Amino acid sequence: MRGIIRDSRVNNGCESKDFLTLEFDDGSSQECGILGVFEALGKEYIALNPLGTDDVYIYGYGEHGEDYNLIDITDEEEFKRAKARYEEITDSMPVEDMVLIDWFLE
Repeated sequence: MRGIIRDSRVNNGCESKDFLTLEFDDGSSQECGILGVFEALGKEYIALNPLGTDDVYIYGYGEHGEDYNLIDITDEEEFKRAKARYEEITDSMPVEDMVLIDWFLE
């Protein structure tokens, strides 16, 4: 990644969905739905779903006032633990609640 080039709220009827666009080092970009922010290993992470896919991207997440940063997870062990926590959370959720949800854990 690289960097976020924009984020937006799209109103779909009564429900508002969060999206952001990732820009990668190779110049490509990917629109993603924000699945949610979760905590693991004493850090915050964000789960993103590239639109049109079943993939999930997991990045470190940090807020600074109204701004936020996505942080590449370069340590393989940290990524495995963050992924395991994400799977633990989503395994307990009904499938219909897993589409562009916004959940936060303390």
